[in-house]
Amino acid sequence: MDLGLKDRVYIVTGASRGLGNATARALTEDGARVIITGRDEKRVEAAAAELGPDAVGLAADNADPASAQRLLDSAHERFGRLDGILISVGGPAPGFVADNTDEQWQSAFESVFLGAVRLARAAAATLGEGGVIGFVLSGSVHEPIAGLTISNGLRPGLAGFAKSLADELGPRGIRVVGVLPGRIDTDRVRELDALSGDAEASRAANEARIPLRRYGTPEEFGWTAAFLLSPAASYLTGIMLPVDGGSRNGF
Repeated sequence: MDLGLKDRVYIVTGASRGLGNATARALTEDGARVIITGRDEKRVEAAAAELGPDAVGLAADNADPASAQRLLDSAHERFGRLDGILISVGGPAPGFVADNTDEQWQSAFESVFLGAVRLARAAAATLGEGGVIGFVLSGSVHEPIAGLTISNGLRPGLAGFAKSLADELGPRGIRVVGVLPGRIDTDRVRELDALSGDAEASRAANEARIPLRRYGTPEEFGWTAAFLLSPAASYLTGIMLPVDGGSRNGF
């Protein structure tokens, strides 16, 4: 199946590793060109080099108000166009209600929520018909995850923003989608498993609750996200798609 990605240009934030990196790889393997970002300059440049000549790495922090326009300008200067953006950020600090500090909430709001809103708003102002804005969110959009109180508070609000944006941009032919990873085998998820004190036991217990009985791979997430960003998904907008092995207890 031809996804129609050849020579299309995407920005993928938080793509020096993990889910963003897997998506950038899926996009470039199918002919797209990408601007990838991360906060660590050396790491993001190394990730871009691994992706090949159709990738450019830029150090950027989603929480920085100047990042959005700089990334859009870079896409146009390097590749002459922009077809979409996938907004992915690292997960906020874990913890229960009594554990998380005001500073942790504020930092997460700036990067996870407000930073994503700025990036989407800037992209919406420059994208044309056929453009797409994607958000990497979490299963916490639908069901709270124990020990991830900040994520449980911010992700559903960002999903609501994405749905509002889809309604507003639809008449211009611009799509907005959300991708909701469940237990994908990334550094972040392995760190969360380790918080229990027995990472192997935690993983086994989590896998037992997944209908497919295993964690997903970053590649499986990347393929799904690349499809949603592609012209092949041209009639999908305003959706929140779980990539979770069937974990969601709902339709």
